[in-house]
Amino acid sequence: MYTLYYYPANANAAPHMLLQEIGAEYQLALVDRKVNGQKSKAYRQINPNGRIPALQDGKLVLFESAAIVLHLVDHHPESGLAPPAGTVERAKFYQWLIFLTNSLQEELMIFQYPDRLTGDNAKAMASVMHGAEKRASNFLDVIDDHLRDNGPYFLGDQVSAVDLYLVMLARWAQPMTKPPRARPHVAKLLDLVASRPAVQRAYAAEGITAPIC
Repeated sequence: MYTLYYYPANANAAPHMLLQEIGAEYQLALVDRKVNGQKSKAYRQINPNGRIPALQDGKLVLFESAAIVLHLVDHHPESGLAPPAGTVERAKFYQWLIFLTNSLQEELMIFQYPDRLTGDNAKAMASVMHGAEKRASNFLDVIDDHLRDNGPYFLGDQVSAVDLYLVMLARWAQPMTKPPRARPHVAKLLDLVASRPAVQRAYAAEGITAPIC
């Protein structure tokens, strides 16, 4: 049985949706950010970075959402949530997943937590937030252009774990001046994925009701 260490709507959301889609047996272990549970000595033995999520699979413990996603799709190829290894489609799957985690997610983290770079300097925080939002918006435009020509999902007609990952990030990006849903092809993907029963079950288990993203 898998154990997913989580806090509602954190970076555990993509692995959680994936576990539901796969139909794997798993349990949730709450890491309470309200009391800085992610910084506790006990949790740092699981994830030394003090960040959420982590996944325990027997003796294996993994952190970083994208790594957990890749582990799950590799161990559950029957789910069809990633193309077969070695194919052109799998290469594109890697491209978009890494783009989401290295580019869009990074800017959204800066947008949400500018003080991590600026301290309490309000003027600097505003400047950092503005820059991060602009870059994140540009990345979302790239995604919308891709979906316009290749959609409705990242890989065409087949839903994949990359689409789940975008749903997670789109929820974080809701406070943006031009949120993800302002782009028609992104909005279509979000509607399709958010309506999936497995996605709704994952968010419901975390105490989150509609709208998901």
